[in-house]
Amino acid sequence: MRAVVVTEPGADFEVVERDVPDPGPDEVRVAVDACGICHSDSYVKAGGFPGLEHPRVPGHEVAGHVDSVGENVTAWSEGDRVGAGWHGGHCFTCDPCRRGQFLQCENAEITGLTFDGGYAEYATVPAEALARIPDDLDAVDAAPLLCAGVTTFNALRNSGAQPGDLVAVQGIGGLGHLGLQYAHAAGFETVALSRSPDKRDLALELGADHFVDASAEDAADALQELGGARVVLGTAPSASAIESVVGGLGIDGELVVVGVPHEAAEIDVQQLVMSRSAVEGWASGHARDSQDTLEFSALRDVTPTVETYPLEEAEAAYDRMMENEARFRVVLEP
Repeated sequence: MRAVVVTEPGADFEVVERDVPDPGPDEVRVAVDACGICHSDSYVKAGGFPGLEHPRVPGHEVAGHVDSVGENVTAWSEGDRVGAGWHGGHCFTCDPCRRGQFLQCENAEITGLTFDGGYAEYATVPAEALARIPDDLDAVDAAPLLCAGVTTFNALRNSGAQPGDLVAVQGIGGLGHLGLQYAHAAGFETVALSRSPDKRDLALELGADHFVDASAEDAADALQELGGARVVLGTAPSASAIESVVGGLGIDGELVVVGVPHEAAEIDVQQLVMSRSAVEGWASGHARDSQDTLEFSALRDVTPTVETYPLEEAEAAYDRMMENEARFRVVLEP
C-alpha cells in the first residue's frame, strides 16, 4: 500500500510503499476512502507529543470501510462503512473508563499519533474506536466530521443551551462553519461572530440569524443588545478573541472553547461573577459521539466545505491548511 510518513520531527511528508497491515485480535483493518487533514496533525510534524514515536503515518479523520477484522471482533464485518477520529481507543480499566468517561481515559490511544493513521490506503484501528458511517453520507464529507464535526456538535449538545436560546459561534472557519450549521439545526437563535465581513453571506447561508462584524463593532456589546448569549462557541484559536466575548454572556451563560490559542487568555472574573457565567473547554468525543455526529449530520444535511487532494500532494495540502488558506477543511483521497 501507499502511505504518507513523517520519518522524524521536522521532516517533510514522504510517500512510501508499505506492507498492508494485519489487524490485531481486537482491531479492524480499514480500507481508507478519505482522510481529513487537521491542525493537530502538526504534532506529528513537530514531535514532542506524549506517546508519539517516529516514523508515523498521521491522520485522525479516517473514513472508509472494513477490509478485515481481528479474531476477537464481533461488532464489525467486512464491508461496513466506518470512521475513526482523534479518540483511538481506551483501556476500559482506569477510573475515568470505569465511569464511562472514555475520552478522558488515562491510557487513551490517539489515531495517527500513538498508532498509524489515515494518510494511507489502509489503517488498523481498535474496534472500540470505530463509528458507523450512514449510507447516504459521502466519505469525503464524513472525514472532517470525525474531528471538527464531533468537536462542535458535541460541545453544543453538552452545553446548557435549549432550543430558542441565543447561541453565538465565534470564528467562521474549519470548526465554525460546522458549528453554525449544528446550532441552526438544533433550533438555537444563532449568531455568527467574525472579523471577516466578507463571510457575512456565507454565515447567513449556513444558518446564522445574525452576523456580527467583530472588526467594526464590539462583539460583547452586540451580543448584549441581542439579550446576552446563553452559549458562545469559541472556535477561533485566539486569546484576544476569547477575551472579547466574555462580556457578551447572559445570565448563566457559557463560553465553550474548542479552538485552543497558543497564548494565555485573560478573563475578567468580575464579569463571570456578576452574570453567574463560565468559561470552559471541550475536546471532541469518543466513537459513539462521532457516530451521533455523523447520523445527525446526515439527518439534517450538515456538510463540511472541503478541498480534496491525492496522497502525493499531502505536503501541499497540509501547508494550505496550516497557512489558513483552505476553505474550510482539507481531505486526502487515497
